[in-house]
Amino acid sequence: MARTDKKEQPQKTDSQQQDTPPKLPNMGLGMVAIAVYIIGGVATFAGIVLWVFYRDATLWGIGTGEAFGYLGICVGLIMTIFGVLLMRLFRNHG
Repeated sequence: MARTDKKEQPQKTDSQQQDTPPKLPNMGLGMVAIAVYIIGGVATFAGIVLWVFYRDATLWGIGTGEAFGYLGICVGLIMTIFGVLLMRLFRNHG
C-alpha cells in the first residue's frame, strides 16, 4: 500500500478568513490609479500654462500653444476623472 506523507491542514474558520491582509496586486492597482490622477493634474496645469503664456507661439512646427493648451486641459481632466474613478473602484472592490 502506498503511504502518503501529506499532513492535513486544519480548516480555517470564518473569522480567520476575514483577517487576511490585502493582496499586493490591489495595492499596485491603487498606485496606478494615484499615478493616473497625478499625471492628469500635471497635464491640466501644463495645458493652462500653454494656453495662457504660449498662446501664439508655434511649438515644434506642428501647432500653436493654444491648441496644445486645450489638448492638455482636456486630456488632463479626463485622466484626473479616470484616476478618481479607479481609486473609488479599487477601494470599494479591492
